[in-house]
Amino acid sequence: MWTHRSWSGRFLPHPLPAHERLRAYAGWCTAVEGNTTFYATPTRETVASWAGQTDPDFRFVLKLPRTVTHERRLAGAGEDLREFLAAIEPLGSRTHALWIQLPGSFGPGDVPALTRFLRGLPTAHRYAVELRHPAFFTDPRAARTVEEALGPVGAEWIPFDTTAFFRTPPTSDAEREAWTRKPRTALRTRALTDRPIVRYLGRDDPARTVEGWQPWLDVVTGWLREGRCPTVFVHTPDNADAPELARRFHAEVRARLPEVAPLPEPAPVGPLTLF
Repeated sequence: MWTHRSWSGRFLPHPLPAHERLRAYAGWCTAVEGNTTFYATPTRETVASWAGQTDPDFRFVLKLPRTVTHERRLAGAGEDLREFLAAIEPLGSRTHALWIQLPGSFGPGDVPALTRFLRGLPTAHRYAVELRHPAFFTDPRAARTVEEALGPVGAEWIPFDTTAFFRTPPTSDAEREAWTRKPRTALRTRALTDRPIVRYLGRDDPARTVEGWQPWLDVVTGWLREGRCPTVFVHTPDNADAPELARRFHAEVRARLPEVAPLPEPAPVGPLTLF
């Protein structure tokens, strides 16, 4: 996402035309989750606009359409996949990874379908898989079968860390809604490739979000020291402070590793004045 109602006038200028919002977001963060592609494949013209608003090293992690992952469950979805890949072509190197988010019902018995699907994908892209079935996080044999499917094609396993979120009961409407929708899985911090991707869900209270990500500071710093290039997405149930929190996480990593490149300086949101 790169637009959010509560960001307008705070993180992004207001008013701001739709075709300029991604450019403004890219002043805060250098990566974005493409979640809307799950619901509908964008037009090639729309994707070209995304490319025009971002630098060549900006990272898009784009979710495959739900027709591929949820409706067809990775089988017989060649036409939908080809349409999607043609649409995102204007992004070029900005496509950091294609995100294969699988439903919670996709369990250990479905791994052969994942293996076949991954082996049939074009090698021009990198791929990252998000699994939600609890067995993949509690059964070492199930986890091993997934890693054996991902390894030969160089695909990454995306952990969606909700452990801090589910530690205590919800206290807001946004948290109560997320409580019923988000997956509850055990923590996974193992990277399979040189480009690990992390999705972290905190709480609407920024202090609790920061408290919950402390273990990730050690993990991400370790990855960087190993020469890996991680991408970290910070969420909260209402996402009201997400850009600011993402920059804070980056700053805390950079405090440990000063050689990490700084993020860009966001453009001023309000009008410039003399006083």
